[in-house]
Amino acid sequence: MPVVKKNAVRAGVIAVGTAMTLMMTSPAFALIRDDGDDPGPGLSVAQTLGLYVIAPIALFVVIAGLVMIGDKSRKTGS
Repeated sequence: MPVVKKNAVRAGVIAVGTAMTLMMTSPAFALIRDDGDDPGPGLSVAQTLGLYVIAPIALFVVIAGLVMIGDKSRKTGS
């Protein structure tokens, strides 16, 4: 089987698998409540932005800063 054909088959299998996964996780299943469900109150816009935008950026900046500090201390120490 030529390489191009293998890549096409692989891409097709991935596309079908992704489509099947998306169909199985349909939001329509969220309409049926399970026993024991106790959802809390929703998040405000500010809480959502803080949790999903600001917190990851702040965490990235802290980790990058610690890496840069560690890298600079290693260069000056040797």
